Amino acid sequence: MNYKEALSFVEEISSLGIVPGLDSITALCEELGNPQEELKFIHIAGTNGKGSVLAYISTILKCAGYRVGRYISPTIFDYRERIQVNGRMITKKALEEGMELVKAACGSMVEKGLQHPTPFEVETALAFWYFQRMQCDIVVLEAGMGGRMDATNVITTTLAAVIVSIGKDHMKFLGNTVEEIAGQKAGIIKNGCNVICMKQQDSVMQVLEEEVRRKNGLLQIADTGQASHIRYGIEKQHFDYAGMKKLEIRLSGQFQISNAVVAIETVRVISKRGFPVSEQAIRKGLEETRWAGRFTVAARKPLFIVDGAHNEDAAEKLAKSIEFYFTNKRIIYIMGMLKDKEYDKVIELTYKYADQIITVTPPENPRAMPAYELAREIAKIHTKVTAVDSLEEAVEMSRLLAGKDDVIVAFGSLSYLGRLMKLLER
Repeated sequence: MNYKEALSFVEEISSLGIVPGLDSITALCEELGNPQEELKFIHIAGTNGKGSVLAYISTILKCAGYRVGRYISPTIFDYRERIQVNGRMITKKALEEGMELVKAACGSMVEKGLQHPTPFEVETALAFWYFQRMQCDIVVLEAGMGGRMDATNVITTTLAAVIVSIGKDHMKFLGNTVEEIAGQKAGIIKNGCNVICMKQQDSVMQVLEEEVRRKNGLLQIADTGQASHIRYGIEKQHFDYAGMKKLEIRLSGQFQISNAVVAIETVRVISKRGFPVSEQAIRKGLEETRWAGRFTVAARKPLFIVDGAHNEDAAEKLAKSIEFYFTNKRIIYIMGMLKDKEYDKVIELTYKYADQIITVTPPENPRAMPAYELAREIAKIHTKVTAVDSLEEAVEMSRLLAGKDDVIVAFGSLSYLGRLMKLLER
């Protein structure tokens, strides 16, 4: 199997869609010899912030001298981004070899009368195989959707379960209320494991605390209110926390202080579980962390911000950052959304900051919302909106409209932001 054939295999089974549950991934991992059982995990669930927290934790652990696997989804620039060791993507050769083994295991399951695994289950099993082969000391694992019935939750060797910001998303699968969704996210908590939780609204905290009690876990709440001397910035931010002065992060957005605090609490917890991490590693890791597509400065003059705000919780955070960083600035939006996301809530929370809005259709995505449909929805509450035919046209139009002191903010589905950032590089 070559690289093209490996990607074709995943594309071929994409029609299987999303099937929550652990039976299929359990059988698939058994076919592969249960590589996940030989690994130690930090498992992250939540609605928004998973990727940033994963990036902070894995970079800190790498700076502490560990071999760290990281598993993320979705990706922005390259399919192989989802499986990395110490920040390096899985090689094409390893992906070819691993995918051939996983495909054979899927075939064996079908022969036994079992259901064929979904693309996410295939990718998750491939990640476990690769991390075990690379002899990772620890793996930082991002839950795909929810937690309790997510394929990543097949693991049993969780050192720490991390719960980030919880809001409404994937409601078709996870529940209609934030409390029901929290119950699904809390499903990653294993018996006796450490739990690090971002401070949430009271009703969500009650759900999480009950699950921790039920599993005899040890709960640590990461409270951003304990951070002090915070200095916000577009390209550098500083704060004091837990006795450490002038910690520096390079990720923008007010919410990134909260994500960094969760990461610090997580590595402090696992320092007591056999993975010591020094203050120097924390400092270096925070400073070296990069995470594209999360309130990222993609270009300057005019300032061009890219952000993956695609649901209500993320849009609320984006709106706060726009209001905080760009008061009295003229702002132009580029928006691209998926049909199954809360586009109405995203529009409602963000429209008032924009002078002009340009809509695009996220390319090569069957769930993409056509640009003209999104523009029609926006036009109900904002008069200056234009639908365009391509990302190239959107970038060109936004730059023609913007003066050098104005700000362009492109946001929505992560599925188009990678291509847009590559356009800006060119």
